[in-house]
Amino acid sequence: MQGKILLADDEEDILRMVKDYLEMEEYLVYTAKNGRETLEKIAIQPDLILLDINMPDMDGLEVCRKIRDFVDCPILFLTAKVGEQDCINGLKCGGDDYIMKPFSLAELSARIEAHLRREARQKGKEELRFCGNFVIRYGERKLYFADQEVILTKTEFNILELLSMNKGQIFSKEAIYEKLWGYEKDGDSNSITEHIRRIREKMGKYEQQSLIETVWGVGYRWIG
Repeated sequence: MQGKILLADDEEDILRMVKDYLEMEEYLVYTAKNGRETLEKIAIQPDLILLDINMPDMDGLEVCRKIRDFVDCPILFLTAKVGEQDCINGLKCGGDDYIMKPFSLAELSARIEAHLRREARQKGKEELRFCGNFVIRYGERKLYFADQEVILTKTEFNILELLSMNKGQIFSKEAIYEKLWGYEKDGDSNSITEHIRRIREKMGKYEQQSLIETVWGVGYRWIG
């Protein structure tokens, strides 16, 4: 496998054609059909992103602006626009390159290879996850809302990390306590309830909807 590529385009024919070609070139290709789905797929840690400018609900330029401060991999715009200003806007918001539609698959492959060679000379990437306007940077062990850090204690981040990296899975407070401290740790698992309350309170100052859901009588799960 040569690397992971995230391909975002609302045109089914382009998604299928480019995905099939790049998989023949031994890339692992993930696809997204709109801007919001693109943000969700960032968690796969792509080595390169192919980003269509014209997508529904959130265009490629807005997606790029949201992720650029947190994603180090190359971003190549796919665009049918031919205006010079459109290309300039793409580069200004953080894009590394652009290729005009219709394009040659061989040329696209060559551009990708060139960018990945250059990227290979850079340091390794950091694992992160986008959850609406929140960004979790696991390597830094920090939570951000847009570009503003949400201050969490070590235990609060540990809980956030456990839940967010297991989206949809329900954890009882006892299971969370065990994951964090093991069987031998002396203490009360009821403290988990208070830690989660504090996490919600801190995140709630920025956004009303909680990303941690209480499943009454069972436990907690991440729904971000």
